[in-house]
Amino acid sequence: MMWRRVIMAFIIAMFLLGVIVMLYPLLHGAFVDTKISMDAKEFLDQRQGTEVDLGQESQLPDVPPDKAMSYPELFAAMQTYNARIWEERQSQLCGPWSYQQPSFSLEEYGVGTDAIGVICIPKLQLEMPIYLGATAENMAKGAVHLSQTSLPIGGMNTNCVLAGHRGYNGAAYFRYITDLEVGDTVTITNLWETLTYSVVDTEIIDPTDIQKILIQENHERLTLLTCHPYASGGRQRYVVFCERNKEMEEM
Repeated sequence: MMWRRVIMAFIIAMFLLGVIVMLYPLLHGAFVDTKISMDAKEFLDQRQGTEVDLGQESQLPDVPPDKAMSYPELFAAMQTYNARIWEERQSQLCGPWSYQQPSFSLEEYGVGTDAIGVICIPKLQLEMPIYLGATAENMAKGAVHLSQTSLPIGGMNTNCVLAGHRGYNGAAYFRYITDLEVGDTVTITNLWETLTYSVVDTEIIDPTDIQKILIQENHERLTLLTCHPYASGGRQRYVVFCERNKEMEEM
């Protein structure tokens, strides 16, 4: 009788272990998705807590009056950065290493968060923080801004390129980005305002096709980038091109 109980206990233990192994990716993915969503909400809550009167006049000549809120020096520096890379035609956007280097140290400007904004895609029910620099650490936490592309503050002759995993460790990230269609809405909330974009096109490109993500003259763009096909190891890139839609911002 004893050996039967031992065998039965062993079978039950193996069954439970198998269930745990099978459920772990789902449970871990749900945990990561929840953490990313909570981090996005935390950024939005902190942003509301640091805003000041929009009518306040800025002490910096390059900052428009309607942007005269918290961190005016950072906003001015980001404007300068966007203008410079456009004038240089993004000449330093030459490979993966250029993507990984953060464009700014937010800490130097007294920003109390390591995120620069939040991307929201209503159709996908997705909210993710945006981090500067496409490092492995940042990509595990949300969407990342590719350095040497425009920072997420809008403006003519800009193209902010954001990358995200096509699913990672059970979490979604940009996994369902192929569901986006022309006309769908994507918003970027930075430290100062919410920018609204509309999807205008999608395309599958090679990882080295940098020309596709460059700034387009007289356009105000947002470009989303992820690996393609899903679970392929990154053979190609799926790209979603978006154009600023100021009419929707005024609604």
